[in-house]
Amino acid sequence: MGKGSYKKLQGSQNFRQRLILSTLSATPIIIKDIRANDMFPGLRLHEVSLLRLLEKISDDCVVKINETGTMVQYKPGTLMGGRHLVHYCGESRAIGYFLEPLLVLGLFSKKPLSIRLKGITNDSKDPSVDTFRSTTLPLLKQFGVPSEGLELKIESRGAPPHGGGDVLLSIPNIQTLTAVTWIDEGMVKRIRGVTFSTRVSSQFENTMIHAARGIFNHLLPDVHIFTDHKAGPQAGNSPGYGISLVAETTSGCFISADTAVSHARVEDGGVEDEKAELMSPEDVGEQIASVLLQEIEQGGVVDTTHQGLLFLLCALCGQDVSKIRVGKLIPHGIEVLRLIRDFLGVKFVIKPDPSTGTVILKCVGSGLKNLSRKSS
Repeated sequence: MGKGSYKKLQGSQNFRQRLILSTLSATPIIIKDIRANDMFPGLRLHEVSLLRLLEKISDDCVVKINETGTMVQYKPGTLMGGRHLVHYCGESRAIGYFLEPLLVLGLFSKKPLSIRLKGITNDSKDPSVDTFRSTTLPLLKQFGVPSEGLELKIESRGAPPHGGGDVLLSIPNIQTLTAVTWIDEGMVKRIRGVTFSTRVSSQFENTMIHAARGIFNHLLPDVHIFTDHKAGPQAGNSPGYGISLVAETTSGCFISADTAVSHARVEDGGVEDEKAELMSPEDVGEQIASVLLQEIEQGGVVDTTHQGLLFLLCALCGQDVSKIRVGKLIPHGIEVLRLIRDFLGVKFVIKPDPSTGTVILKCVGSGLKNLSRKSS
């Protein structure tokens, strides 16, 4: 492969989406100037970990990183999938960071994927594993992914800074995704949720639930929030607590919000303050209930965290028109749309709907087929 056939990109943003699209469109990429002017230049630990993960699930992929870590050369291989894989995600980002790429790439692998991920299951930055199970997996079913073989088992929890969580992800492989027309968001009919606590009193969960229900009970009767208190080895290595909520609508959309509270990680050589004041469980419950209500108010068939994934799935569909409705476009969603245009040549028609304050997007899928999968 000549040097000329590499697609040149710059900067550290949208690292995961660039790698996903590069792999699926079989386009080798070079990313330059990764945090070149930072005090700590180059790739972060979680980004290197993601590259190692891609090496695990594909065959014949080449990753070259220069000495300072500010340049990466990535030549995608064949996605193989496979069983009994294990990956340690590290402690700089949660497992949620790795789940989205695995999800999309797993669908287009040669064999179904089943992988055990170790690390942090819940934090305040990435979507938690609970949200992934309650919201992201049902999102795939809209695109015709079978529910057999699609699951996420949470074996043990891990809160920052020391993690210790363990989840088992299985993804079936498919021939192609079916295009969707999904513009009816419906009305919220029920709210479900789960709280977790590790190495703290289980009373924290009841406080969070009480606070969240205090807001929801004025609005609808069907609110169930389950508790998940872990003790012993299943509780990971750090104390923490958090809550993940999901609102289900009459038309089968899932809108989610989640957060977790724990001691901060040591970011880039900073000093950790063990005695720092943490947010009280009551405030956590109220805050996350309000966040969920804001997400519902914005409209659209997914919440803001799932926007990028939704656009990506639409672009990967068979050559048919997909039509979707989202709340307001967030900067990350816009970046994903640009990357999709650059890698797959799929352009979205974006039409605001002033009456509801939402945006309707239409595109013709790129017709990506999983050619390596043995057709039965």
